[in-house]
Amino acid sequence: MTAGLEPDGGTAIRVGISSCLLGAAVRFDGGHKHDRYLTGLLGDHFEWVAVCPEVEAGLGTPREAMRLEREPDGVHLRAIRSRDDHTHTLKRLVSARVRELERADLCGYVLKSKSPSCGMERVRVYGPGSIQRNGRGLFAQALSERLPNLPVEEEGRLNDARLRENWIERVFAYRRLRLLFAAKPGRGRLVAFHTAHKMQLLAHSPSLYRSLGRLIAAAKDTPLRELRERYCCEFMEALSKPATPRRHQNVLQHALGQLRGVVDAATSQQLHDLMEEYGAGLVPLVVPITLLRHHVERLEIDSLAGQTYLDPHPRELMLRNHV
Repeated sequence: MTAGLEPDGGTAIRVGISSCLLGAAVRFDGGHKHDRYLTGLLGDHFEWVAVCPEVEAGLGTPREAMRLEREPDGVHLRAIRSRDDHTHTLKRLVSARVRELERADLCGYVLKSKSPSCGMERVRVYGPGSIQRNGRGLFAQALSERLPNLPVEEEGRLNDARLRENWIERVFAYRRLRLLFAAKPGRGRLVAFHTAHKMQLLAHSPSLYRSLGRLIAAAKDTPLRELRERYCCEFMEALSKPATPRRHQNVLQHALGQLRGVVDAATSQQLHDLMEEYGAGLVPLVVPITLLRHHVERLEIDSLAGQTYLDPHPRELMLRNHV
């Protein structure tokens, strides 16, 4: 078990999702947007918590198509043909539903893109003589405000391999973070958790890793509640910044430095060459990581064996297999 981390007791990782992505016929036209990657491979690892704000607000299926419109007093959700205003109806439902989700132990969320209720970004907002792609669905807005640290993505963006890896990595990290704080840890266990995530954090944001280090160093002088809130916020902010090949390569070289003098020169050179090939885009990240992990386990190098960076998510998801 990675240092500073607790077993989850076999409980499922709960992730919220727009119902239509699971195949539920809840779209305005009575259809769905079933995403087989989500229900297939990811469905083996997550327990989906399905939500359709429009149906749960009583708007029915099928229903008249709606859109966001900018008016003098703010953005409204209106039916396109009848001009009925559903803003207050949906906002009442959304407020109550998000409070329920806050208690549901969610570790992530997948939203339906472009939806006037669930779209995360670039949703069309109609105004007099103009259309702007700068809106956010009413449910998505409330969710982000109530649960700012929750890893949230749209299903369309998950088609990008790097964005998909980043979101899934954050889901599993958020799960570990929730388990840590659910046990009401002392400062010592928080230090162990932070140490175990050193390489992972450095691959995403060296500056925020250093900021978190300063927060940990001042832990004795910080009230535990404040320490928890600030650590959670900066930890998840750091991981939200996609890791780059250059930062991955720097982290790998740092790990190699801990192996020098322990492995022979030929093994060290082989690892170095694979890291260089990864940096040049010739091999996927899984190649140098696999060999590095092999030697770490074989030689029982505790300082590296406890790093979440080596296994931040299940290997069968094959998230590090792309070049």
